[in-house]
Amino acid sequence: MDKQFLAKMKAELLKQKAEILRHLEAESEGFREIVEDMDPKDIVDMAADDVDKKNLEALNVVETRKLSLIENALGRIQNERYGVCMECSKIIPTPRLEAIPYALFCIDCQTKKDRQNR
Repeated sequence: MDKQFLAKMKAELLKQKAEILRHLEAESEGFREIVEDMDPKDIVDMAADDVDKKNLEALNVVETRKLSLIENALGRIQNERYGVCMECSKIIPTPRLEAIPYALFCIDCQTKKDRQNR
């Protein structure tokens, strides 16, 4: 794969990683504030706080998963396996990698996996 393209993708992955880490840190602060603010309240306030906590937890799970995918993609760049489908070993098209820099599968294999998971 073209070294210039790899450098571009590595920079994009590192940028996305930094954004997620900043966001997780901010969410952690928000979560801490919600918990610290939990003094005696009425039922409606407690329910609203519970919804806020569950939303933050769900976002953290999604972002943590994406962070893992980014870390794996950075490892594949280092191991010279970036852009190779993990299923069929074909080259993942450049437009797909530009859209989803941490893609593990080519479009065909991803489509098959999506159908299986339904």
